[in-house]
Amino acid sequence: MVLRDLRARDADAREAMDDPACDPEALARTYARFDLVNAVVSGRRALHRRWIRPRLRAGRAVRLLDVGTGGADLPRRLLRWAAREPGELEVVAIDPDPRAIAFARSLPPVRGLELRAATTSDLVAAGERFDVVVSGHVLHHLTGRELGAILAESERLLAPGGVAVHGDIARSGLAYVAFAAGTLPFERTLLRGSFIRADGLASIRRSHTPAELAAAAPDGWRVRRGFPARLELVWAAP
Repeated sequence: MVLRDLRARDADAREAMDDPACDPEALARTYARFDLVNAVVSGRRALHRRWIRPRLRAGRAVRLLDVGTGGADLPRRLLRWAAREPGELEVVAIDPDPRAIAFARSLPPVRGLELRAATTSDLVAAGERFDVVVSGHVLHHLTGRELGAILAESERLLAPGGVAVHGDIARSGLAYVAFAAGTLPFERTLLRGSFIRADGLASIRRSHTPAELAAAAPDGWRVRRGFPARLELVWAAP
């Protein structure tokens, strides 16, 4: 049943945390648990090793944009790892949802991290440029038009020689079953009172297969597969 249902993307699946009227306490607990869950499912170590660390090891100053940062767990980790390298990392983390930015600002400040309630359109209009543009688990939230817009704006935000890497889930029956089974033992403990499990399963249903994402992306963007059940949509600026 799961395999059959997941053959088609469920663009109508909804995540509770996207509801402006959702329980604010459950939303805060969800943001707070992202760091634990993303340590397993997001491929953030691979993102750092492949796309960010080589630039830092060359002794370069790297300006990075994190799109749809949520609770800002990804930029905090990237800055922690970057502190071991000779180059310097500066991160601008944006999210159009003021609840996300409010939560991220409630945490202890981190050197090199700037949090903004903004969109990629806002940054394009301001003439901003970055060496690296990333996002994690954002693409499956978008309509086709929104996906095209964020990719076009990512291209415009990149400095010469920069790279955009939008990471997301690869939809499959195996990914769905693995996430369902892996989170079940923690539903009443670590994940209690959060949206992590239900929203994670909805996210998988909304996500793309590699072929679907490649077909939806403009010319010049390429899809890379990662582990576990990961996709990266990549564009390199000339």
